Order: sequence, then structure tokens, then C-alpha cells
Amino acid sequence: MEKVAEFLAARVPGAVHAVDPFPRTAGRVRFDRDRALDVFRAVHDGLGFTHLSMVGAVDWVDHREVVYVVWSDARREYLLLATEVPSADPRVESASAVWPSANWHEREAWELVGVTFDHHPDLRRLLTPDGYAFHPLLRSFALHEPEELEVKVRDV
Repeated sequence: MEKVAEFLAARVPGAVHAVDPFPRTAGRVRFDRDRALDVFRAVHDGLGFTHLSMVGAVDWVDHREVVYVVWSDARREYLLLATEVPSADPRVESASAVWPSANWHEREAWELVGVTFDHHPDLRRLLTPDGYAFHPLLRSFALHEPEELEVKVRDV
């Protein structure tokens, strides 16, 4: 973990807020969203984390957090990357330029939690219908009251 912190401090000065211990990983890197692409490139090119396993987003009400899980074959370990984005402006640079596998993960995070990934090659819906105006995993998403549905049965 110390080597990751030292490398990133030298490679992208001022971009990393902290490198925290996280069980069974190389650590959790908390970075400034405005320097996301620099951090992604440093982690990929300099540290050898060449596989992005997951991108997810969490709505903490007062802000949102975007988490990236990356893997290094050479190191045989995971590294977590995390950045906070304000709820009023939930956006961060897309990681798909560095890790093409981020494409669908970012689309899902945008669709369900409302985080916009700048310069994403194809930011469109995967799970909800086109034109759907809501992000269902936001804590502000109002659940509907249960409805009674009429079930039509026909004899075959």
C-alpha cells in the first residue's frame, strides 16, 4: 500500500487524497474527480492494473461515490479507486479510454444512480426504457404504491 501511495504522489501530485488499507487488496485510493483520467492512466500504465473488473456508484444523499475495482495480473491483487462527486453535479471523466471494459459498467452507474461519465463513447440506457426520466437507485427515488393488476386468464 505504501508503494502505491508513493508512486501516485510522485506521478500525479495533488490528485490523491489518501490511500487507505482495504482487506485483501493493495488498498483503496481516494482521488480528486477532476484528475480522474490522470489517476486512471498512472494506475494502468505505471502500476500495471490492466484489468477493470467493476465500476459502481453509491448515493450517500449529500454526495455520490464512484468506485472502480482494478486487477493486476503481475501483482495478483486488486486495487480500489474511489472518488466523491457532489449530488448537485454528479459527473466524472469516463475510464473507458483507459479500460474499455468500463463502457457498460459506467452506463449502468449512470442509468441507475445518475452519475454522468464525461467523454463516454456511448452513454445510453441498458436496463430501463428510453426516455425514462428517473435513476432508480437514488435514495430520492419515490417508490410507487402497490397496484392491483387485472390478470386475464383464457382457456386453452
